[in-house]
Amino acid sequence: MITLYGITQSRAFRPLWLLYELGLPFEHVKLNFRGDDIKDPTYRALNPNGRVPTLVDGDLVLWESMAINLYLARKYGTGAGLWPETVEDEGRAMQWSFWVMTEVEHPLLTVLMHSRVLPEDQRDADKASRNRGLLKAPFSVLDAALADRDYLAGDRFTVADLNVAAVLSWCKPARFGLKDYPNLSKWLDRCLDRPARRQAQVA
Repeated sequence: MITLYGITQSRAFRPLWLLYELGLPFEHVKLNFRGDDIKDPTYRALNPNGRVPTLVDGDLVLWESMAINLYLARKYGTGAGLWPETVEDEGRAMQWSFWVMTEVEHPLLTVLMHSRVLPEDQRDADKASRNRGLLKAPFSVLDAALADRDYLAGDRFTVADLNVAAVLSWCKPARFGLKDYPNLSKWLDRCLDRPARRQAQVA
């Protein structure tokens, strides 16, 4: 039995979405990263970093949402079409998964925190504005990559699209408009319209 620790309102959303795409039976332990749950010694024995998500699959314990997703897609996703068919597209899946973490996640999360999540007296409008500016370059890169293709690694939706779209799903709550990136916007709408994404959102 697969067990996933973490709440939807965290990076656990990414493997939750993938698990629903895969249709695998799993236990979802809704461990809240904001409370004392992550300090529990039993959980720390699984993840000494005290963060979520953590995946347990038999004897395997994995941290880091992108590592979890690449593992799940590689092990269980071939038949479901979620793992790329060629070595070249495997490389693209890893490229885009690492890219979204290094180029997009931090500035987009900063915009979200300082425009919606933090109490108003803790928000920094300049910080939000500065990070909106930082996102123009990577969003332009992704928009250009999608100019002549519908998906990031092959001709169908794969873990590459899921990993990137899961991060970019923060655009809506951050009120980050994508009108200047039409290819990105259409692709993101297609990804987020998937039933498995909606299941994960309310898990």
